Amino acid sequence: MTERLRDVLAAEGGLVAAALGPGGGADDGPLHVAAVREGQRLHAGDPRVVTGAEPDLALLAGDRLYALGLERLAAAGDLDGIAALAEVISHCAQAQVDADPARAEAAWARLARRADGAMARQNEPPG
Repeated sequence: MTERLRDVLAAEGGLVAAALGPGGGADDGPLHVAAVREGQRLHAGDPRVVTGAEPDLALLAGDRLYALGLERLAAAGDLDGIAALAEVISHCAQAQVDADPARAEAAWARLARRADGAMARQNEPPG
């Protein structure tokens, strides 16, 4: 879904679209998860999709991508998915404050292992 995320951001236009890097990245799962994952990577300074953003834009783009992922789950009425991704966002933010990238990766790994988690959803929420 990384390519789908790139397509969505390109269609929105604006500064984030202008900062898109080349395609061909690894798949990060459903679009809502890929959006939140890229948002976290932007905040951590290690993006894979929005690679041409200056630091201030990267923070704003990361926030936008968090909102995009959560918005798609909200449109589908998936409160459990929202809670799961919000928990990951929280753990990743604390990991960044503590300069502990392994902790952020562990949060994503826990999400991926959850059979009922947002990563497990193969059907795209509308939007």
